[in-house]
Amino acid sequence: MWPDADWPAPADKRAAELFTQDMLALAQEAGIAESVMIQPGARELLACLGGNSPYLADLAREDVLAFAALLEQGPDICVQDAFATCAEFDTTSGRECVAAFLRHTKKRIAFICAVADLGGFWSLEEVTHALSRLADTALDLAVRHLLWCAFQAGQLALPNPEQPAQGCGFVILAMGKLGARELNFSSDIDLMVLYDPTAYPQSDTVRRVFVRMTSDLVSLMEARDANGYVFRTDLRLRPDPSSTPPAVTVQAATLYYESLGQTWERAAMTKARPVAGDLTLGRRFLAAIRPFIWRRHLDFALIDDLHDMKARIDRYRKAGRTDLSTLPDAVLADPSASIEWLLGHNLKLGQGGIREIEFIAQAMQLVWGGREPALRDKTTFGALKKLVGSGRLPREEAEVLARTYRFLRDAEHRLQMRADHQTHSLPETREGFEAFAIFMNYPDAEVLALDMLPRMRKARRIFERHFVLHSAQPEEVEGSVLVPGPEDGQTAELLQKHGFPPEQVEEATQVLTRWRGNGLRALRSERAHALLRVLLPTLLASFGARSNPLACLRRFDALLARQHAGVQLLSLFERNPALVDRIANIFDASVFLADYLADKPSALEGLLESEPEEGRTVVARLQHLAEEMADVEELVTALRPLLRGEEFRLSVALLEGRMTENEAEKQRTVLADTIITIVKHAVEVEHTRRYGHVPGGGMAIVALGKAGSREMMPRSDLDLLMVFDHPEDVQASEVPQADTKAERPLFSALRSVGVAQYYTRLAHAFIAALTAPGPEGPLYAVDMRLRPSGAAGPVAVSRPAFLRYHTESAWTWECMALTRARIVAAPVELKRVLRQDLEAILDGRLRAQPASRATLLKDACAMRARLARDLPASSVWDVKRRLGGLIDVEFIAQIYQLIGANGAVRDVSTRLALGRLEKAGLLGAEDAQFLKQAELFWRQLQAVLRLLCGATPPVDLERDLASASLNVLLKAMKLETLPDLIEKANILARDVHAVFARLVGPVE
Repeated sequence: MWPDADWPAPADKRAAELFTQDMLALAQEAGIAESVMIQPGARELLACLGGNSPYLADLAREDVLAFAALLEQGPDICVQDAFATCAEFDTTSGRECVAAFLRHTKKRIAFICAVADLGGFWSLEEVTHALSRLADTALDLAVRHLLWCAFQAGQLALPNPEQPAQGCGFVILAMGKLGARELNFSSDIDLMVLYDPTAYPQSDTVRRVFVRMTSDLVSLMEARDANGYVFRTDLRLRPDPSSTPPAVTVQAATLYYESLGQTWERAAMTKARPVAGDLTLGRRFLAAIRPFIWRRHLDFALIDDLHDMKARIDRYRKAGRTDLSTLPDAVLADPSASIEWLLGHNLKLGQGGIREIEFIAQAMQLVWGGREPALRDKTTFGALKKLVGSGRLPREEAEVLARTYRFLRDAEHRLQMRADHQTHSLPETREGFEAFAIFMNYPDAEVLALDMLPRMRKARRIFERHFVLHSAQPEEVEGSVLVPGPEDGQTAELLQKHGFPPEQVEEATQVLTRWRGNGLRALRSERAHALLRVLLPTLLASFGARSNPLACLRRFDALLARQHAGVQLLSLFERNPALVDRIANIFDASVFLADYLADKPSALEGLLESEPEEGRTVVARLQHLAEEMADVEELVTALRPLLRGEEFRLSVALLEGRMTENEAEKQRTVLADTIITIVKHAVEVEHTRRYGHVPGGGMAIVALGKAGSREMMPRSDLDLLMVFDHPEDVQASEVPQADTKAERPLFSALRSVGVAQYYTRLAHAFIAALTAPGPEGPLYAVDMRLRPSGAAGPVAVSRPAFLRYHTESAWTWECMALTRARIVAAPVELKRVLRQDLEAILDGRLRAQPASRATLLKDACAMRARLARDLPASSVWDVKRRLGGLIDVEFIAQIYQLIGANGAVRDVSTRLALGRLEKAGLLGAEDAQFLKQAELFWRQLQAVLRLLCGATPPVDLERDLASASLNVLLKAMKLETLPDLIEKANILARDVHAVFARLVGPVE
């Protein structure tokens, strides 16, 4: 294996020669065959170690037998053997024995990692993973030893002394590089130590034991003796380190993060993972603080927080150093100037360094990871890859960052390998830099500098593109006002300059004057005023370019007034300046969407969603949320903003002409189906905990209406039907038998209920979850009136009762409604039999005497006449109810599907059903094509009017719609003028009404 290695040449050739001689002599004394030490590649390795790293050379001298084994077996086998030895170690040994074993193991594995790194046998990820595994193992051994000692001393009554860590109530969380399994060659380890005092009866005694144990752990890890040390440890990432003991209770830590946690602590906790002690306790803690780490709303304000942190580092590190991002190309082409700039530069904290790349990945994860759990990855490489996959980071940028990160981490390892110092700074002398370049396997310092500096400048520029602070600093706005006062006339001049017409200036001035003070809750912080001050010219210019600038300004004011803190919203606009124009267009064109946004501000996040493969992305995010949430209430709370954002995105895409109504309807329905499915599952899990389960039973959710036909519009209700089934011999739910040996029976809260009561309660709980009120309303409004017997019937109906009703009592219109029935969520077997039931009902096979064609047509005609009488159209633009409108087309499709009495002529979609009816000969080709065109026209018109005006149709388009709204409507309908639209709608209604009269019957 060694001949394939490309070992760095020795920087100090004399030291390399002396080391080689020493090792040959030591090998001879140890009885190692000369062939081992002079095999191909071995001499080059000896020269590399001796001529570049005094630390590694000393490790090789200390254990020449291990070195020989490494030469013979290679790093993979040797590291496996080392970890196998750890697994067999007896942690009940004395403290000195444990300390010696850990120190020897550290040196052995660190040396293997260094050689594998230098020879290119392991990738950077493999090296850092092995070093992290070493730290994990050392902590695990040390904690188990300390727990056993406390047990032997009578200080702890461990639940399982044979496996002391199990349920011990004491856990070590790895943070930072160790948490991400990216440990440096000579890194300290960031730890957080937590314990649960409720696991033991005497909490005060336990506190002293665990605090003392933490101190012993630190000493065991970092105290230096004749064998060296294991790892330097840092406990400063624990909550409020200046005033808390080394070990903190999980209760105190949870309370701290929920109430006082800061942005940098959120970033730190993204990498936390339990590594030693009670791992279950650690996982429960991280699950409890997940909402603190991963915010459900988009939080662009945190970028400024992280930027401020990085700026403070820059001010400390940048003294006397030219800004890397503005470094001229001439410097990068000049080897001498490049070296001069690099001398003493900190590869971790400096410009273009490791920390900046990590900042980019972490910040973008924190912004998006709450809504997209798939983005959460503790490693930097993993985070960059996932950000690219989700469209949050350009692939070209991610590739530059990943290459630079790998390069800098390799360089960091070389710096640390030399003397086992925790350093990140390049040598400060040219001689030192020359030696470092050779250790990096470059021919000389000039070649290294010409390669290193351009890489770092690219990374720095990417960092600045994402983290440049656009807004004014707080000190720049302190004591200043947002806009000049109205009394000096400058506000009017400012507004007119940005396109506000003179007649709107007075009212617009009143809005801006209100923004100057602290009247708005969103503008009570200096930071919010700073952001708004910078954004104001962009906002006014964008609003002034619209048809009604004052309306846009008022609607933005309404949006701002609904914010608890304006920093979040204003930061979002600052980080996404293109969003201002899109919002201005929406405010100008759609009163409905403007009001929707003001009522549901979280919907704005939908405009930041990436378009490619969005349907699958949203479904994946919904499923991730379902896996994370502990209970139904938490799940519903998390789903609301995601649903609002996605609904808004689809509406705006339709408004902007980037999506057809068919595409939007399909995505809305996929969204609703997924939410129905995961909410049903969550409710069932909770219901089972309370009432047990019905053996062989299950409940189906059947969608009807627009949800059933996959034609959901903005703000569509869910027309639902719930059917349950169970074996005839099962009369009640079953609950597991309580564990009588346990102190508290596991199932003491469960109680059995009758099957009908069981599913009725389950149905009520499901509907309650979908319709639960929140600050921005429920997930969906639900309409159950299409169930058997309507509002008078049970909320969930048994399958036999469902079949009996449709055999004996159902009206024709109820069968018509079932043509759009679609089973959304149900157990596999129930879904299968219920599909057969629906087919039988629609085929008329359940009735002794199926209704004749004449009867069906007469019933449909009567039902249409009743609707026209009881629920007449509110205006000619009520395109659903007007005679000749959408209902007429749908009625024709539905009644002819019942006449056809065959699955081949049915489809839940009206347009597809019309095609099947044509193919079967039940509708003539001319009629079918006309009805499909009419259905599409009415559905498109209804959808656009819903976007522009909301659920209530307009009465007079010219009076009720602003000019921008009217333009959107005409463009969507592909017509030139309003008279053209009126004429086309009237002619179409007349012709559809005539076809209805001919195919179904006259509506009296």
